[in-house]
Amino acid sequence: MAIIPDQKDWTWVLERPCPECGFRAGKATPATAATMLPALLPRWQTALRRANIEERPDPGTWSVLEYGAHVSDVFEVFTARLELMLREDNPTFANWDQDQASIDGNYSSLDPEEVSSELIQNGLDAAAAYGAVPEEHWERRGLRSNGAEFTVVTLTGYFLHDVVHHLHDIDA
Repeated sequence: MAIIPDQKDWTWVLERPCPECGFRAGKATPATAATMLPALLPRWQTALRRANIEERPDPGTWSVLEYGAHVSDVFEVFTARLELMLREDNPTFANWDQDQASIDGNYSSLDPEEVSSELIQNGLDAAAAYGAVPEEHWERRGLRSNGAEFTVVTLTGYFLHDVVHHLHDIDA
């Protein structure tokens, strides 16, 4: 069975805590990302060292390896979106289909050590990028392809929720 694409609009996490993972995205700032991301990375490293990480818990759920590859990509995508918001006024983000990225990137057959290494580097790069944003730029805006509007602050919370939520998904 193939993964069923997640069609939920997760922007609600900016208004209330996530009942699944408990993260409060509405309280996050770029400064939060700068300190929180490096603190989360060891949890990803540990998870990616588990036995049988390429096995899916059920046919419709990603394996730990696939989640790790996804989060590595999430770091890149959200760093690029941040950089676009800082460079342009009110940009629209290109659509990113995470499920298609999983297929195109062949997540399920990647080398776990390479995934871990890239995830760590991309996470540190994201932390540095978010940490470098001066507070006077936190209200700069950008639009997702579906019209959802973000500020740098709300993009940060939305992004951090994804990273934390996936740790919850893999029991890490």
